[in-house]
Amino acid sequence: MVAHKLKEDFEEVFEVPAQVLEEGVELIQKEEKTLSSKHPFKRAEEYWDTLGPGLTTGAADDDPSGIATYSQAGAQYGLQLIWTALFTYPFMATVQEMCARIGIVSGEGLAANIRRHYSKSALYIVAGLLFLANVFNIAADLGAMAAGTQLLLPGVTFELLVIAFALTSLLLQIFTTYARYAKYLKYLTLALFSYVVVAFSVGLDWGDVLRHTLVPSMTFSKEQILLICAVLGTTISPYLFFWQTSQEVEENILHGERTIAERKAGSSRRSIHEMRVDVWSGMFFSNLVTFFIFAACAGTLYAHGITNIATADQAALALKPFGEFAFLLFAVGIVGTGLLAVPVLAGSSAYALAESFGWKRGLHYRLKQAYAFYGVIIISMLLGIAANFMHLDPIKGLIYAAVANGVIAPIILFFVVRLSGNRHVMREHQNRPFVALLGWVTVGFMALSGIAAIATFF
Repeated sequence: MVAHKLKEDFEEVFEVPAQVLEEGVELIQKEEKTLSSKHPFKRAEEYWDTLGPGLTTGAADDDPSGIATYSQAGAQYGLQLIWTALFTYPFMATVQEMCARIGIVSGEGLAANIRRHYSKSALYIVAGLLFLANVFNIAADLGAMAAGTQLLLPGVTFELLVIAFALTSLLLQIFTTYARYAKYLKYLTLALFSYVVVAFSVGLDWGDVLRHTLVPSMTFSKEQILLICAVLGTTISPYLFFWQTSQEVEENILHGERTIAERKAGSSRRSIHEMRVDVWSGMFFSNLVTFFIFAACAGTLYAHGITNIATADQAALALKPFGEFAFLLFAVGIVGTGLLAVPVLAGSSAYALAESFGWKRGLHYRLKQAYAFYGVIIISMLLGIAANFMHLDPIKGLIYAAVANGVIAPIILFFVVRLSGNRHVMREHQNRPFVALLGWVTVGFMALSGIAAIATFF
């Protein structure tokens, strides 16, 4: 049985106490019996209902700036860097699971926990840098969405589309309930399937794709080091850490746990288990889409000498000779992922700054109840619009934002790993040894990539 095999694995790797294991085994056995008696469609429906913040966070990671980065890597280097999609998965999922666990067990967001247990000055600096990096990302994503829409509706002006997308995002965040807003975000994740379809529609050599995925290679040139740092920065991104933690808190508030004490008391092994299913599924989906974007651009653009891809819409347009269907899906995916990612970027800045300064925060509040929180979202959007009206170089904005994320990430990850391993904060849900090891390895990788990226400028 699955339950007994899990018990043996957990005893060996994670050193879980016997009593906790027995209770966990009983719960899994009960779930096995329940699931085996259900119709497959019913099980699929229940699995979909289990998915929430983890799925939307993972999908938001594949935003237009991320799509541009992955497209550029595939077009410029072919399949050489596709291994990063597989390599980053366990590290990304482990980090996001730590963030989610912090939110569930502590009842507060990430910045609020850092503020409570560590230096406030360090938090203010990190939150400020996060805000700036997110503004770059928002600007790039709004621009990519507008350009992607122009590919489908060439008669509409770029500036009008930028404003329209920004206003749509603001209206959703400010004037809809959190429950309805979360549902919109969840269904927007389905737009990412367009990239899976694209990859299967352009006739790739899947044996060659699999070989490059399993056998890493790189040239260690300055350009490639910078691009790998950008890939890591846009995959293991600081804004996702803050968003994931705060969304777990929002979910608990939605279920009636209004105070920190109620949320702490409501954390259980079952809620942690459901969160892990959600997070690991969401991160798998995110990296799977990354893999297919790499594969599609490598197998078409790189293979035909089209290596100079600066933006996501350019990647879509470059795919047109390989099939109208692939072109349309790629363009639609840009708009769908942007509608998902822009609110996450602005929202993560709002959570980070509001928690840092002790402001009232949360999407469950109305505008008049949390002016400062929503003010950060509005200012982020306005700056994103302004950057597009200044016609900044889109590829520089994308790459530098991703590199900035790569530099900021290890600093925030240090706090994430420390907090999730702190028994005083996490009680019996603190990191197990193997999980802690993965966390610290991730910190090391992100620090090295950030230092290497900075070195390329000298």
